[in-house]
Order: sequence, then structure tokens, then C-alpha cells
Amino acid sequence: MKRIITLLFVVVMMLATKVKAQVLTQKNLSLDAAKKIVAEAVKYAKANNAPGGAIAVVDAGGNLIYLEKLDGIFAAASEVATKKANTAALFKAPSSKLENSINGGRKALITVGHTFLQGGIPIIYEGQVIGAVGVSGSASAQQDEDIANAGAKVKID
Repeated sequence: MKRIITLLFVVVMMLATKVKAQVLTQKNLSLDAAKKIVAEAVKYAKANNAPGGAIAVVDAGGNLIYLEKLDGIFAAASEVATKKANTAALFKAPSSKLENSINGGRKALITVGHTFLQGGIPIIYEGQVIGAVGVSGSASAQQDEDIANAGAKVKID
């Protein structure tokens, strides 16, 4: 009987003890932060005479949070900007890095179904990629990336 009581006591103590599971903390990009990022990108675009552009911000999973279109862009710019941002978020790297890999001979990347065009930049907060900004429809691919970089540099608190 003593043995059973001791065993029951041990079992109860084991159940009563909190078990710590490994839980990761993921930062999230808010709508307000996305609007700040776009506002800074628009400010940069206007200061640098961008003829137009679509600016998209996505979360870490590549899902659209906010999109703004400047006047004078082509019809598909919003879709392309969103896909550039999606690519940067999911690959946790500028989309230009992947475009350069393809241009350098890594053609198999084309088959994975993302948009490997310059102009998508990850948004990093406390060492984590929490989203990305993508731009399409400005004067050049480099200007798309410059505008996206301006937005990605916004201080988020």
C-alpha cells in the first residue's frame, strides 16, 4: 500500500509540474507600421521623381497587409509589387538576390513559382523578418528597389 501511495504521489507531482514547451515568439507587422513604411516609400519616390509605382507591404507569410498605387503606373504593377514583396518575405532576402541567381545561371529557381524581379525587400525587426515591401512601376528596376529600401528602413516600434 505504501508503494502505491508513493507512486501516486510521484505521478501527481509530475502532473502538477509545469512542462515548458519550446515556443517561438514571432513579431508581427501591424497595419499602422505597414502604412508608415508605404508613406516613407512614397515620400522617397516623389523626392526622386518616380513616374509612378505600386507599393505593397506583406507580413512574414507573404500575405498582403497594405497596398498603395501612385498615379501613372501600368495595370499589373499592383500584382507585381505584391509578388515581389511576397518573394522577399518568404525567401527572407531581397528579390534582386534571387533574380541575380537566375541571371547567373541558376535557372531552376524559375520553377518554384515566385516573382524573382528586383524591387522586393524584407522588413527586419529585432533580427526577424516580419514582412517585406515590394515596388513595381517606377522608372527602373533599380528605382523600384531604392523605393522599397526607403520603406524598409522605417523605424518600427
